[in-house]
Amino acid sequence: MMETIELFQRLGLAVAIGFLVGVERGWKSRDLEDETRVAGLRTYTLIGLLGGVAGLAGVHLGAVAFIALALAFALPWTLFKLMETLRDGDLSVTGAIAGVLVFALGAYAMVGDLALAAAAGVLIAAVLAFKQAMHDWLDRLTWPELRSALLILAATFVALPLLPDRALDPYGAFNPRELWLLTIILALASFAGYVALRVAGPRAGAYFAAAAGALVSSTIVTLDLARRTTAGEVTPLRAAAAAALANIVMFLRVGALIAIFATPALADAWPALAAAVIASAAAIAILVHTAARTDKENQRAAPLTSPLDLISVARFALLLAAITVGARIVASVFGEGGLMAFAATAGLVDVDAVALAVGGLVRDGLHPHDGANAILLAAAVDTVSKVVIAGFAGAQRFYWRYALASAAALIAGVAVYVALALT
Repeated sequence: MMETIELFQRLGLAVAIGFLVGVERGWKSRDLEDETRVAGLRTYTLIGLLGGVAGLAGVHLGAVAFIALALAFALPWTLFKLMETLRDGDLSVTGAIAGVLVFALGAYAMVGDLALAAAAGVLIAAVLAFKQAMHDWLDRLTWPELRSALLILAATFVALPLLPDRALDPYGAFNPRELWLLTIILALASFAGYVALRVAGPRAGAYFAAAAGALVSSTIVTLDLARRTTAGEVTPLRAAAAAALANIVMFLRVGALIAIFATPALADAWPALAAAVIASAAAIAILVHTAARTDKENQRAAPLTSPLDLISVARFALLLAAITVGARIVASVFGEGGLMAFAATAGLVDVDAVALAVGGLVRDGLHPHDGANAILLAAAVDTVSKVVIAGFAGAQRFYWRYALASAAALIAGVAVYVALALT
């Protein structure tokens, strides 16, 4: 049996859920005349209390007592909402469902997880409160956007679980589920880039999308930006600046991984990474300044057409899959014993994986200087590979500007590394 204090806590939560929903309902009808207000603060608070009492009765008196109280609420509540609908001509059933949910959560609060009941109550109030915002968003939603979102959801929750999560080749390189997940990430990056460009505009949207996407994969961000320059959706100058920003995020991400998982190697690695970040920031400043002055180019950004170009996503996913499989095969042949060869090939796929693997070797006794060398080589290879991908997928005016920004980062990083090595 529950203790008295716990019973009061649970019953208090049941009342609080009803009170919260009642505040939202009452606030919506605050401008109405008193005699026309229905189902507001007091009503929903009492519904929450009734749900709590019903849940408590079910615990102590059995299921029949709970069902009796539930029917005693549901029948008059349904009749009341029906009469309200006939009076106002409002066919919405939101209020009726909200009342049933408050009653159910009040009952659940007496027997279930308190945190889950509280979270569900807040969620109900939020859904009710954001009615207008949700309707406005739905009015602006286009069929291509909805179709693209559904395709990504189907690829993630329908197709992905059906694929085998194991390597099908002796090198451990071809894992269907991992490669399909790579395709999903590429599609998500493309969709997120579209959303950012639509919400923030072609000037700021590309930067927001690049910074956020690079937390997952700067390579995929660069690939998506390259595709958008070919389609004319982002001007080459701004795309190059956004891709260079993705490089900065990658360098910072690698530095954070070294600090956490290969701490002794940080002293050797951070000066080169810092130099690459500073050089990239300078290149971005030049590109952004030039883009702001070149109004003629800014006007050539084409309108957004499709949030998800399936043909482009499929083509670039195959390209990344081929690079991934090839790099894994080479890395498998060399193994971590050939540390630099492993870092160079694995860096084509995932610098983070190299940083984590080398971090383990450093903790097991690898000299920190050798660990830093391997991780920096992987970051350099990753930077070069993105330049090659940009040349393959992007417009020429984007490619050479991004190539120069990447070269500046590489030269700065190498120069600082060599200078420190010689001192």
